[in-house]
Amino acid sequence: MSEARSLFAQLRQSAQPKIVDAIERLVHDAPDRKLCRVNALAFAASEDLDEEQVVNAFLQASRLGIFDLSWNVLCPGCGGVLDANTSLRTVQSDEYNCALCAAGYEPTLDEMVEVTFTVSPRVRRIAAHNPHELPPLEYFRQIYWSSGVDLPEEDFEAKIDEFVLESLELPPGEKAVISLQLPADFVIIFEPVTHAAQFLDIKGEPTKERQSLSLVFDRAHRHSEPLELRPGPVRILVENHTEVRTLPSVCIANEALHGLLGRRRPFLTAKRLLSNQTFRDIYRTDTIEVDQRLKITSLTFLFTDLRGSTELYERVGDLAAFDLVKTHFSILNDIVGAEAGAVVKTIGDAVMATFPTPDRAVIAAMRMREAMRKLNQERGNEDLLLKIGIHEGPCIAVNLNERQDYFGQTVNIASRVQHLATSREIFATGSVLGDPRAFSLLTDRGLNPMSQKVTLRGIAQEISIFAIP
Repeated sequence: MSEARSLFAQLRQSAQPKIVDAIERLVHDAPDRKLCRVNALAFAASEDLDEEQVVNAFLQASRLGIFDLSWNVLCPGCGGVLDANTSLRTVQSDEYNCALCAAGYEPTLDEMVEVTFTVSPRVRRIAAHNPHELPPLEYFRQIYWSSGVDLPEEDFEAKIDEFVLESLELPPGEKAVISLQLPADFVIIFEPVTHAAQFLDIKGEPTKERQSLSLVFDRAHRHSEPLELRPGPVRILVENHTEVRTLPSVCIANEALHGLLGRRRPFLTAKRLLSNQTFRDIYRTDTIEVDQRLKITSLTFLFTDLRGSTELYERVGDLAAFDLVKTHFSILNDIVGAEAGAVVKTIGDAVMATFPTPDRAVIAAMRMREAMRKLNQERGNEDLLLKIGIHEGPCIAVNLNERQDYFGQTVNIASRVQHLATSREIFATGSVLGDPRAFSLLTDRGLNPMSQKVTLRGIAQEISIFAIP
């Protein structure tokens, strides 16, 4: 652990000491399963720490090699991990299928890709570093289900027993027979390693005659049409045609199973991480492939620009103006980062930033306006007049000019809304003010935005613009 102590000493230089202390206790004292695919948001809640600062600390810890990042594609239905990736670059499929839910999903970065942190073997070896040696229950808990499924800490095995009729470990190339009594229920034979499932609709008159079924687990087979069987004895022949152990389980699709899978908690999404300033600073170009196009169903864009910056350079001179603009950039960067956002790029005197939710963008905008007001007051002039525009909607994350960037109509609208604003004004679209949290934070402050319908160049329909006083 001497190397670990050295790494944590380095981490204290870039993260809050109390958060580093909590992470160090986790690594030192927690059981193995707590160090596999750590949910940073759940950890922050359990330790009563600031969420954003905890995420930043885990990112810095990953930079130092204390943790390994995993980008896991999730099934929105059951919360299972359909694909685990060490980089977002390998999330390439147009569709991911869940055999357990018998459904296919187009991946989005909003709620279908989680980012988790697993302790590095160089810091502490845990059982999950060899997942195919985990006991079946722990494989389900640590490898199959995502960090967004809130699995019970107590009586986990007893909860599983409420819906699992039989399970076994099947070595590579081996065969086995599962013999049991089928209840008059909907039964699923599920294998989490190959993500294969067979549905059994058990109905009709009970029989004493033994029924037979054969299943082969390989990398190609995922799901077959449901089979109808009668309540009574069954003999299931299972064959493992893969190079690793498989874990076939016979489950009843009852309230116990649905209740377990319905327990959810917040988790760190890929969308949120891409809008995190610390992440962008650490992983500048190593996020998305040049030809990758990753969908986001909702992201909030904030554009700013300095009004009259050309006149400013003329009035105070290039050197003084440059220093003033640089100070303005620094203030805006700090505010964006503090509100869970990230600066995507600067264009001249303008800033393009993203936020995971509209309310964080609105708070940031009001803080920016107030910061410029104070800076002008200190200087005794009105040199820094900030125009701000905010819009929310779907977009595509891309790699553009060796930078992780965004593309789509939402970006275009946000930029044009900013151009409509005059000095000191914050213009936000109806989709931003339609967010309940964004709307309530304005009403809580007694602010009543004035609305108007406008036509933007290149946009067919009129949109509602709100001026935030």
